[in-house]
Amino acid sequence: MVVVGGGFAGATCAKYLRRGDPSLKVTLVEREQQYVTAPFSNLVLAGVRTLKDLTLSYDQLARSHGIDVVHADVVSIDPTGRRISLRNGQALVYDRLVVAPGIDVDYTALPGYSAETAEAMPHGWIPGPQTELLRRQLEAMKDGATVIITVPPAPLRCPPGPFERASLIAYYLKARKPRCKVLVLDANDSFPDQELFLEGWDALYPGMIEWVPGSKGGAVVRVEAPAKTVHTTGGTHTADVINIIPPQKAGGIAAASGLANATGWCPVDNRTFESTVHPSIHVIGDAAIAGKLPKSGAAANSQAKVCAAAVARLLIGEQVGDPSFVNACYSLVSPNYGISLAGVFGLTAEGIALLPDAFGISPLRASAKYRQREARDAEGWYRNIVADSFT
Repeated sequence: MVVVGGGFAGATCAKYLRRGDPSLKVTLVEREQQYVTAPFSNLVLAGVRTLKDLTLSYDQLARSHGIDVVHADVVSIDPTGRRISLRNGQALVYDRLVVAPGIDVDYTALPGYSAETAEAMPHGWIPGPQTELLRRQLEAMKDGATVIITVPPAPLRCPPGPFERASLIAYYLKARKPRCKVLVLDANDSFPDQELFLEGWDALYPGMIEWVPGSKGGAVVRVEAPAKTVHTTGGTHTADVINIIPPQKAGGIAAASGLANATGWCPVDNRTFESTVHPSIHVIGDAAIAGKLPKSGAAANSQAKVCAAAVARLLIGEQVGDPSFVNACYSLVSPNYGISLAGVFGLTAEGIALLPDAFGISPLRASAKYRQREARDAEGWYRNIVADSFT
């Protein structure tokens, strides 16, 4: 077995392949030496965490489970020969391949935006230098200035993430630059936990955060980095700091290998996550089209376990049963104010969908103590998923 991509999906799948069948030889191919988690990365913008706090090693995963971790870039995948070529000149053969490439930013989808433009209008959606750049821009703002956050059309990685980001940026600004404003320009007309976020904004940041939905002119159609300007269906906006969260697509190797379709994402079998384009290749995590499952760390972790169990059965010629998935998403309106939603998904006539009566969400009008407890629960969730995926 070869697994390409060492995020929550890939790392978890490699681990559970070995746990399911210790006789399997499992190789995990990951370009980076370390992994920086997207969950909790908005706390870096609030000045509460650093990227170092969110940086994980692959050493314990390899040592504890006998996984061969290869740090190299994948150049190509040969589905017919069941062989992948690495930039370091190495080639790996496989019986089955799992591809978990995460997301790439689609720079072609928004006029005026590019990798170069991102140095002036950072996206910060893949944790790393862009996150730190956005943080420095916030620190350099004058009191009374405006931050713009743009939200692309769904689907996107971590659907509540832009609104958690608006919250935690407001948390930082309220303490340091209380006359600043945060303007959220959204291509969509609703977002997860919407009532909970709006309630939290009214309680913690009254008058500081404004959300403009797509139907009221929130959809961005063009940007101009030199002029610090965003053009939307409703008009033109300028700001001192502009965080462009652009449209996204499956990670580059997925498209290069023909695993992605015209949507930019990878169609898969709902039971096994086997590609509907290339048999014997499975695609999991944010890159996959997985029915109604959101693109989240928890969903990626759950998909990885389903995929590992399915592969174990396929390798011995057994049938694969109907899967179930768990998604839990915590968001922080402030470091001490948490909200959450969770659900169980299963295979239905419409594909992977939320099961009846298998959904929970934080209540409205909860006490400050309740919100503090949910913030602590978010910390516990983060520790647990990191341990489950990387140790």
